[in-house]
Amino acid sequence: MVRSVNLDIAKELIDAAERRAEEIDNPMVITVANSEGNLIAQHRMDDAWLASVSISRNKAYTAAALDMPTHELAEFSEPGNSLYGLQTTDEGRLVIFGGGYPLLDEDEDVVGAFGVSGGAVEQDMEVAEAGVDRWTEVRGA
Repeated sequence: MVRSVNLDIAKELIDAAERRAEEIDNPMVITVANSEGNLIAQHRMDDAWLASVSISRNKAYTAAALDMPTHELAEFSEPGNSLYGLQTTDEGRLVIFGGGYPLLDEDEDVVGAFGVSGGAVEQDMEVAEAGVDRWTEVRGA
């Protein structure tokens, strides 16, 4: 069983996500981070938006820092809710819309994170989920 994300595994996850991005014909920026949200690898497909470089990295950081997918933060950070303004904290690195996922080991501990940006939120999530699915296969779950 694999318990951590290294560069070789990060490349496998990125490859899986890139294949999905190609299938939907949408260039993306794909980021893999460690359990602390620090960069392991990042890949910018040809013609992917430049802004997506930092957004995808911040999605991975957010998923690692808060141990949850970024899309789950949206409702809690709406005006009047308990985490309103969350995205303005942590030097602006927290992302409250979809495309970031923690990578969990078999004990449900966060061992890395995945972030994708470059399309509509639903597209980012779909491409990121391809990488997360590959992680599930690689880790032996």
